[in-house]
Amino acid sequence: MSSAYDQSWWAGIADAVRTAGLDAPILTLDMAAFAANVADLRRRAAGTPIRVASKSLRVRSIIENTLGHPGYAGVLAYDLAEAHWLATQSGITDVLMGYPTVRREALTAFATDEIAVSRVTLLVDSADQLDLIDSVVEPDRRPALRVAIDIDASYRPLGGLVHIGVRRSPVHGVADAVALARTITARAGFTLVGAMSYEAQVAGVADDVDGRALQNLAVRLMQQRSMRELRRRRGAIVAALREIADLEIVNAGGTGSLEESAADSSVTDIAAGSGLFGGHLFDGYRRFRPAPALSFGLDVVRKPGDDIATCAGGGWIASGPPAADRLPIPVWPDGLSYVGTEAAGEVQTPLRGDAARDLRAGDRIWFRHTKSGEVCERSARVALIERDATGDPRVREVVPTYRGEGRCFL
Repeated sequence: MSSAYDQSWWAGIADAVRTAGLDAPILTLDMAAFAANVADLRRRAAGTPIRVASKSLRVRSIIENTLGHPGYAGVLAYDLAEAHWLATQSGITDVLMGYPTVRREALTAFATDEIAVSRVTLLVDSADQLDLIDSVVEPDRRPALRVAIDIDASYRPLGGLVHIGVRRSPVHGVADAVALARTITARAGFTLVGAMSYEAQVAGVADDVDGRALQNLAVRLMQQRSMRELRRRRGAIVAALREIADLEIVNAGGTGSLEESAADSSVTDIAAGSGLFGGHLFDGYRRFRPAPALSFGLDVVRKPGDDIATCAGGGWIASGPPAADRLPIPVWPDGLSYVGTEAAGEVQTPLRGDAARDLRAGDRIWFRHTKSGEVCERSARVALIERDATGDPRVREVVPTYRGEGRCFL
């Protein structure tokens, strides 16, 4: 973590929220740190437009704020009902689905809304998904739906005997993509307008983890080889698809791979979102280090021991393989750690350390989440922090998360 975000910085955030009289659990977004992350992502993208990954934010006003900055255009949504909502309630005219959808209620509402249909691009990787859409709303009862093909970006060395990356699309090679593209273009009710691919083995794998020098070297070598292979393969796929359809969108990447994705001439925009809030998952990357803009505070409710302080709530554990790096990190007061037998608990979280000796009921402890947007599912609001004329933090306003607006997608 940058030295600019030391204990006095976290103490200032705590004082600002306390002065505003906001109860915990409370999320805070430091707008200066957020602005620094906005600028750094744009620098790393080197002129390639950044598509805002909404799942990594889940605060509508912040998505809109980000899109107001130069270098940002469009949204990568994670759920169709969410995409429909953003396209019609926020007026965002370019929303690409980051995943296929089979939600029948959402498809029914979406496919019969001409404004949403004109602004949202569905993602598919199989004719089965086209069949399901047709079974929900027949082609003659809807406008033609914009679709993009999800291209598998995983790395498969040794002739495919090894699979490195996430398990996403079955569309891996040129032949796969061409076959699906011809299926799409031959069917009524669909228009092929794009492709996307997510190189998770680069965007989502840290390469500068403390104490893991050999592993870091192995990760970097894998990532270099993976991106060389992917640029060749993705370029060939996109060229073949352009022979079949007029592609408007070729989306790629993520916060952790902006530089590598921007170097691919076949890519038209890069998805990023996690780097805006700066979850601690990105503390182990060599190429960049986002400012920890989003944090959350919990209240101490009791002291079961002199060196133990127990918070109300705290079981905000990130998705992914269960491991210690999925836990939130207590960052203020300094020197607190989890009790191994309880860790981050659903209703209570005990923390141990010398700093706990000075804590009393009603004091507040601050944490950083592993991932970015997921924590916003646990709160209805976010307090936006800015610096006043003297440099001290204050709460500028409190804005709703998706949950605060009554929206629950996934």
